[in-house]
Amino acid sequence: MKRFLACVPAVLLVLSAPHALAQQKATAQNVPEIPYTSVPNFLKMPAGETLGEAIGVATNSKGHVFVYHRSANTRLWEFDKNGAFVKEIGKGYYGFEFAHSVRVDPQDNIWTVDEGTNTVTKFSPEGKFLMVIGHRPSAVEGAVATVGGPNPPAQKYILCRPTDVGWDPQGNIFVSDGYCNNRVVKYDKDGKFVAQAGSEKAGNGPGEFSLPHGLQVDGNGHVWVADRSNNRYQELDNNLKPLKTYANLGTGWTACVSAGPHQYLFASNSNPNGNGPGSWANTGEIYKLELDGTILGKFGHASKEFGGFQVVHMMDCRNPNEIIVGEIESWRVQKLMLQQPAVKTGSSR
Repeated sequence: MKRFLACVPAVLLVLSAPHALAQQKATAQNVPEIPYTSVPNFLKMPAGETLGEAIGVATNSKGHVFVYHRSANTRLWEFDKNGAFVKEIGKGYYGFEFAHSVRVDPQDNIWTVDEGTNTVTKFSPEGKFLMVIGHRPSAVEGAVATVGGPNPPAQKYILCRPTDVGWDPQGNIFVSDGYCNNRVVKYDKDGKFVAQAGSEKAGNGPGEFSLPHGLQVDGNGHVWVADRSNNRYQELDNNLKPLKTYANLGTGWTACVSAGPHQYLFASNSNPNGNGPGSWANTGEIYKLELDGTILGKFGHASKEFGGFQVVHMMDCRNPNEIIVGEIESWRVQKLMLQQPAVKTGSSR
């Protein structure tokens, strides 16, 4: 059932954004504030353990929470719906080096995206290894230097610091790839290359990217990309052709599409790493949108204090009224309970 929100929604501007590397303040205006509370002490850590950088968070159909984090080693932990620790998945796994995201598909398979090993891995709901896309640089080749100058040409099955993964209703796999490549890649359900948008080169035109930092796919098969260094979000069709560019939400850190027949998009304009001069008061909020681009509201602010956010790297929105956020610089996971947004008049045009 479609739920009516008692507010006058702001309308999202569809614009082209110039190429930029700096964090950008969101320009959407008169956006209703969505009240929320943060559940105290949501996750219960294993005895003697603490979280590192909470890079990835996801839930399955049972409400279990998966946290992919950078600690002394990259680790993947599972908690139940009440936050009690269940188990660790993939301890010592060759594809874990420098976590970037975790997602759970409609069949409850768990997928990790590891920036350090250039791999995307599929695990069964029980944590059994099922598939890998990409290739970890072989230790026998010695240390691999950071690329200086132009990136080498992008390849079909070699990823370069990938960032996120998603699926369409047919089971096709979409990967944002990433920090050195600047593209989105489509594979079929068996991992066979189908198409790509963008390339190894950064660009700011429609269907081009400069650090595609996150993506998700909606029920129509459209791909939503957090185009971070271009300070925008892009919507692509199922064949990766550009549809719209959204440039008034600030810097595109991560995207989340809720479950159910009426889906919402959540977009994070996170406070940047390092907290440069002038950035603290400008960023940190998360926006809630209809899939047609209408902004329904926003919530949150930049803060290291509990209840605020300090670099929301990833979020889970399976239930659009319960948002789970993973933060880098505060080394924590918060569960946010959203309430009815306040009534506001006006438009973001």
